[in-house]
Amino acid sequence: MTDHYAALGLGSDASLADIKKAFRQKASFYHPDKNPAPDAAARFRAVQQAYEVLSDPEQRQAYDDNRRRNLLDDPLETAQAIWKGYFQQVLADIQPPR
Repeated sequence: MTDHYAALGLGSDASLADIKKAFRQKASFYHPDKNPAPDAAARFRAVQQAYEVLSDPEQRQAYDDNRRRNLLDDPLETAQAIWKGYFQQVLADIQPPR
């Protein structure tokens, strides 16, 4: 499961304004024309997808409901996936592009 909040570096309580701001910052940073890192294009697509889901109220509600349901169905696996995504994001953000 992809964690759209982690892709934008936000918590699940983020407002629409926070989502837009984070999207602009992350999209600018990971844009393949500006970032030579080998994973920049993939990260850019992840940021775009996260914004598409989280900026639409209906899609965001469905995503949040699915997130909650997954956490209740298999909490250990879901928590591991969330933390793995979070730490990958954090480590990628602190490593300078090559």
